Amino acid sequence: MIVNRNDVAVKDGFTYGVGHQLLNTSCFDAGEIAFVLQLLELRRHHFGDGVFAIDGGANVGVHSIEWARRMYGWGRVLSFEAQEIVYYALAGNLAINNCMNARAKLAALGERVGEIEIPQPDYYAAGSFGSLELREMKDTLSIGQDVSYASGRGVKVPMISIDALQLERVDFLKIDVEGMELDVLRGAEETLKRCAPVILVETLKTDAQDIRKLLADVGYADFYEIAPNMLAISERDPLRQHISQRDNVLYLG
Repeated sequence: MIVNRNDVAVKDGFTYGVGHQLLNTSCFDAGEIAFVLQLLELRRHHFGDGVFAIDGGANVGVHSIEWARRMYGWGRVLSFEAQEIVYYALAGNLAINNCMNARAKLAALGERVGEIEIPQPDYYAAGSFGSLELREMKDTLSIGQDVSYASGRGVKVPMISIDALQLERVDFLKIDVEGMELDVLRGAEETLKRCAPVILVETLKTDAQDIRKLLADVGYADFYEIAPNMLAISERDPLRQHISQRDNVLYLG
């Protein structure tokens, strides 16, 4: 894996950062990734080969690589990363892991097609780069270093909506975009109605009730809290029969 050794921040005695976790444990959120791999296999079981997964906010590609490796021969991955320096690591990691069934795009996911100006952290200094909020929020979370959101101080990158991709099939959608989750979902409403993918969306910086309401309006019926994420299943998805929750633990069977 290509990892920035400076990808680390400390807050209230807690050390975080994707790079830091990889360098110190040789893995990243292994339980969550294993759960997603089971979901992908269940989609294959019910819908056949050609499983298609989107990794929104892919960082250096930990999820994307594991998905692509597991789905070799029967599925594909499309990954999005808006930070150019991080994107280079993502693309490199897909290449050196022979993930020929995965593609990476330098772009932010959003509600519309256009551009977005994003801040530029110092990648030579310590900071949790995966925690960078592309758009300044009321309670912007520090990544461990000062970041300017002043106009003209950032860099413009492409922004695209999922609906604009006009995809025929989407089985799984991960959205981890540091506060822009609702924007991404609004830009994917037609795709969600048509394809009914399983959705894993981070709720750390976005109100979970707002996400539930939006998804319920496009046919999603089952919601499960997997802190800091929410799992959403369409009312049309046969995967509903495989998921149960006991004592706040999700089970697939």
